[in-house]
Amino acid sequence: MLDNIMQNYQRFPIEIVKGKGSSVWDADGKKYLDYTSGIAVCNLGHVPDAVKEAVENQLESLWHCSNLYHIPAQKQLAEALTRHSFGDQVFFCNSGAEANEAAIKLARKYAADKGQKNTHEVVTFAQSFHGRTLATLTATGQSHVKAGFDPLPEGFQHLEFNDTAALDAIAAKRPCAVLLELVQGEGGIVPADTEWVRQLEGICKQNDILLIVDEVQTGVGRTGKLFAYEHYGITPDVMTLAKGLGSGFPIGAVIAGKDAAASFTPGSHGTTFGGNPLASTAGLATLKEILDNNVIKNAEVQSDYLFSQLKRLESQFSLVQSVRGKGFLAGMEVSCPAKEIVIKALEKGVLILTAGANVVRLLPPLTTKKEEIDEVVGVLENILTAIEEKGGVKL
Repeated sequence: MLDNIMQNYQRFPIEIVKGKGSSVWDADGKKYLDYTSGIAVCNLGHVPDAVKEAVENQLESLWHCSNLYHIPAQKQLAEALTRHSFGDQVFFCNSGAEANEAAIKLARKYAADKGQKNTHEVVTFAQSFHGRTLATLTATGQSHVKAGFDPLPEGFQHLEFNDTAALDAIAAKRPCAVLLELVQGEGGIVPADTEWVRQLEGICKQNDILLIVDEVQTGVGRTGKLFAYEHYGITPDVMTLAKGLGSGFPIGAVIAGKDAAASFTPGSHGTTFGGNPLASTAGLATLKEILDNNVIKNAEVQSDYLFSQLKRLESQFSLVQSVRGKGFLAGMEVSCPAKEIVIKALEKGVLILTAGANVVRLLPPLTTKKEEIDEVVGVLENILTAIEEKGGVKL
């Protein structure tokens, strides 16, 4: 029991003290192959040399000065993010939830600036996950994260994901914004349908509705593209990032086109720590390493191999119901409790996650190698064999 720490996490019974590349070590010296990447954070693996060197250099000069002053690394990171995306301007914060919170505020301010009276509603989708602040948990389309936090803020409507009727409702309602994940992460690793997303984009553009893509988990190379929206051939108005942007240093970002960005005028929003010298340096080094060293190409090639091996398990085991996702955001739906598989994998030296009650989630570092994929798939194969030999454990 951690007597001095609030008990809001269900922790696994290991204490991680060291990491390098795709591996971590616990306090007893046991090595684990980490296919959680700190929940899609360590896209370059643990303690990547290029980021380590950049942060060590920054530690020698300046740690923090606040956004009252210009920060060179922040300016460089914003320039790189806009150069490689649809966006024109960036707001930096500290986390994915804060990025989504800022995007919601930006959408309402944009509607107000445009004279769209009584247009403050934001549409999100069932089984989505957008964070745990009051606004972002209200935006989230999963009821269990909201229990005990009433009264929740007004102004959010949840529609069905990948559903044609939802498009009709958005066109009729004309909310100020639509907020969606292009691959639902916590909701079961469910990709958006391409044609559905393109129709949604058309409706938003026709009605001056901001289209906000939540790329907190999918961004920075995770899906085999720098950003997941690139798979769909669309141009969002706003995008939120965090997780993989800083290699473990807390940083989030809201990237917007110039029309939407113009609504964040002086005093309209702010943060003390967001985009400070350390976080921005880590973000800049991370992005540079990903762009300059074929990291995304490795993720594209190796994720194809991972999916081929997971599909083999699907054909081999009746327990495996489906395999889905994009790039290194992979989900394996099973007909037994997914957490049972996660616990068994941990015992065998492999760290993986769940995405709901019956989906095993794999989030390898983008730098992972074929032999590491083989190791993880081999562990999964052994676990599934043992479960099926016992007759399976049904949900």
